[in-house]
Amino acid sequence: MPYKSLSEVYNSVDTTIPKKGLRKIFSFLGPAYLISVGYMDPGNWATDIEGGSTYGYALIWVLLMSNLMALLLQGLSARLGIVRGRDLAQANRETYPRGVNFILYLLAEVAIAACDLAEVLGMAIGIQLLTGLPLVWGVSITVLDTFLLLYLQKLGMRKMEAFIIALVGVIFVAFLIQILMAAPDVGEIVKGFLPTFPDKTNPHNETALFLAVGIIGATVMPHNLYLHSALVQSRKIDRTDFGIRQAIKFNRIDTTIALNLAFFVNAAILVLAGTLFFGTEYAGTKEIQDAHELLPSFLGKSAPILFAVALIAAGQSSTVTGTLAGQIIMEGYLSLRINPLLRRLITRMVAIVPALIVILIYGEKEVGSLLVMSQVILSMQLGFAVIPLIYFVSDKKTMGKFAINNLTKITAGAIAAVLVYLNLRLLVEKSMVIFNADAVWPKIFLIAAAIFFGSILIYITFFPLFKNKIAQKSIAMHSAVNLLPELVIPTYKNIAIALDFSKDDHKIIAYALGQGNENSNYLLIHIVESASANLLGENSNDNETTKDKEQLEQYVNQLQSKGLKVTAEIGYKSRVKEIVRIVKEKKADLIVMGAHGHSGVKDIIYGETVNAVRHELKIPVLIVTL
Repeated sequence: MPYKSLSEVYNSVDTTIPKKGLRKIFSFLGPAYLISVGYMDPGNWATDIEGGSTYGYALIWVLLMSNLMALLLQGLSARLGIVRGRDLAQANRETYPRGVNFILYLLAEVAIAACDLAEVLGMAIGIQLLTGLPLVWGVSITVLDTFLLLYLQKLGMRKMEAFIIALVGVIFVAFLIQILMAAPDVGEIVKGFLPTFPDKTNPHNETALFLAVGIIGATVMPHNLYLHSALVQSRKIDRTDFGIRQAIKFNRIDTTIALNLAFFVNAAILVLAGTLFFGTEYAGTKEIQDAHELLPSFLGKSAPILFAVALIAAGQSSTVTGTLAGQIIMEGYLSLRINPLLRRLITRMVAIVPALIVILIYGEKEVGSLLVMSQVILSMQLGFAVIPLIYFVSDKKTMGKFAINNLTKITAGAIAAVLVYLNLRLLVEKSMVIFNADAVWPKIFLIAAAIFFGSILIYITFFPLFKNKIAQKSIAMHSAVNLLPELVIPTYKNIAIALDFSKDDHKIIAYALGQGNENSNYLLIHIVESASANLLGENSNDNETTKDKEQLEQYVNQLQSKGLKVTAEIGYKSRVKEIVRIVKEKKADLIVMGAHGHSGVKDIIYGETVNAVRHELKIPVLIVTL
């Protein structure tokens, strides 16, 4: 069986408890709000500000279309998780060959890195706007929010959702106040909902297409499709047809409310920029910092504070969901689970490094361009997530009566085609700069990359149609029943026992004795970590060292009196290195250790001795929970 999606919160919210009316609906509401923050992250701000200041309200229809796309696609993602109990990464791994899945995994990681880049820059800009701290320091500080997710996960799913909803509320209220202060022309805003493309070129050296694709990339995010299919599994539902239909219905309501809130925020940013900057000397403003600096002259002193607070709330909420998506992708594609803190640090560093490089080399003025580019990168990944998703929810063999109907299938296919077309057109447009240059190698690289990724896109589109002809190994279903081979029961001759002289030593020794027999040798190990031991090693003769030797000798005498073969070894300085050294020197074939259940910050303080020892040794490790 595969890992459960977000196993820490899997089925942690019980919706099967009898409830009526709104209480029943509320038990399902929550996952889409975690999704919605990805639709109003700082990357959206950059594209919305530039779109509004350059084209006024003319691109509001792009936001609307993006939101409608998102409503449909997120609904399909939730359906996949509810009906099949699989997230998108797990479903991909069950369907496609290993090599293709690894490429899809890398592309998903690139999308998360691009999203996290926007969050890092947004948080750093927000900090700078409120405190005046240089952007380089703001970017560096964002690594500290790594610990926030660990804390939220310990509080439980509902509290995490409440935290995110509170941040969404802050963003919503901040922009509602600013829109009321700006008093835009409602009639002109309504015209912006009519699908028209402004003049392709503009004096600010950007194109409407580039901005439109950036807006779509900032709105419909590939990692959110992975995330939603997992988050809905935090609800324990009635697995009957009625229960599944009810879950789909209530999650549709959840998605509609949450994403419309996100649409309001995005539209508010674009309208605010269009109202204040379009048609003025500030037309073409694309930097968040510039927009913030200009607000006081238009709306007064309170506006920039509201703007900065909303920006920090957007960045902070998005960073939580980005980390969860990273966990889902890694576990779903690779069946690999690593420490959440390490996972978060890796993701954050991948985002921080390019941000710091751009700021240090090109200066803070290029941050806006970096934000918009991150959203274009996100958009470029969409086809690789959307196409498999449409196939999965269309497959009647796995979805049964809950497979989508033909109309939904055609609509979703049209959305996928539009997204792929826009990205291809953008790619061709941007590639012309390279092909007009004299250098040859960039052209070769670009053509090779286009052929490679185009082939992957075609492959994932058509492979499922023929997959039934190819034997597929599933990570989710049990294989055919097989007889066990002849079992070889291990016997342990030399058993090492790591002791820390706590009140639980007897438990560790008892478990160790349970693994041996009358011919087994037992090796008691204790590491002295006093100041003297760290300095002098085996020459240490302080009180702690003396007492530890006496205690170890007492254990040996007690056990030997029971007829057991027992010896002892004392180590000094590094606990992990010494345990590993002694075990290897004495050729132990099993080591028994105690685990005190430290987690989070305590793990960092006390060290993960068991894990460190386990990775250094090639022998079995029996961990006794104390």
